[in-house]
Amino acid sequence: MSEPVHPLEITPSLLLRAYAAGVFPMAESADARTLFWVDPKRRGVLPLDRFHVPRSLRKRIRRGGFAVSVNRDFAAVLEGCAARPETWINAEIRDLYLTLHRMGFAHSVEVWDAAGLAGGLYGVCLGAAFFGESMFSARPDASKIALVWLVARLRKGGFSLLDTQFVTEHLASFGAIEISRAAYHRQLDAALERQAQFWSLSATASSEEVLQLSTQTS
Repeated sequence: MSEPVHPLEITPSLLLRAYAAGVFPMAESADARTLFWVDPKRRGVLPLDRFHVPRSLRKRIRRGGFAVSVNRDFAAVLEGCAARPETWINAEIRDLYLTLHRMGFAHSVEVWDAAGLAGGLYGVCLGAAFFGESMFSARPDASKIALVWLVARLRKGGFSLLDTQFVTEHLASFGAIEISRAAYHRQLDAALERQAQFWSLSATASSEEVLQLSTQTS
């Protein structure tokens, strides 16, 4: 379900209230001059206590040859996510999330290799909820590696909800599921009543620590 809205009507504070109410904005294309609110009947979530790392990705992570950072280059991750033939990220979306990043609500996870930024993801934090917005890979597996590091960080920090908005085949391989709008709102309300710590995971955490943390069961 969606409702058109003029982009000038959306401020960062309104956007945060929208997340707390379970809706988020999108644009029809990079050149679109209007945004619309989205409130899916079936919501994608990635249960943090059932996160699955495929065996091939475990091997890739253990092989190394990359570095992971947080908020090192939020703008570049946003641009990487928008650099597709079809995208819902327009100029207004860019401005809004860059502002949320400066305010401390939006975060990026970057994966680097010898050639530079290999991929990453970004999203918004409120309470014990992380709202995943988008991810991209310039090299194989980079966005997957970023997701593993994100989940480890969320689990370490006491988060209870990882909202993926929708479920793709890519996300389903990690354990993402669809739930009803009502079930999502119950999880969201519970998460917003709690405080989590996005910065609990050490920047120097090893790959083995991250793999263990991201997949351990409660």
